[in-house]
Amino acid sequence: MSAQIPVKVKVKTVINKEPFELTAFGRYSEKGDSTYLQYDEMMPEGTIHTTIKLKNGEVVILRKGAVDMRLHFITNKKTPGTFNTELGLMLTEADTKKVAIGEGQVEIHYDLDIQGSYAGTYHMNIQYEEVSE
Repeated sequence: MSAQIPVKVKVKTVINKEPFELTAFGRYSEKGDSTYLQYDEMMPEGTIHTTIKLKNGEVVILRKGAVDMRLHFITNKKTPGTFNTELGLMLTEADTKKVAIGEGQVEIHYDLDIQGSYAGTYHMNIQYEEVSE
């Protein structure tokens, strides 16, 4: 894996028109033809370690810790994922409308089903820039 570069990550998510924002400091690295963004989210329930993998127009988001979740996004495809809760493992399906990966940013539009039930329409914008440590 290439050197890990410190980055500032801004995540803006709109869920059913309700906005949420997160700013975190993390790491950016490349391995082969994949790019990785990693950062930690501090929540009242505990820390969530998030890894975002970008490869060939696809995005995989892995969250571990207080929330365990795996989401996979490919434009115009329905992709399976998982969401682990205190009630057990729930299956998700992301119906991805758009994935746009650009220099320092990722945009994802998708509808999410959890256990076969519609959970909402999501618009996620992730921006990252190198910072000095």
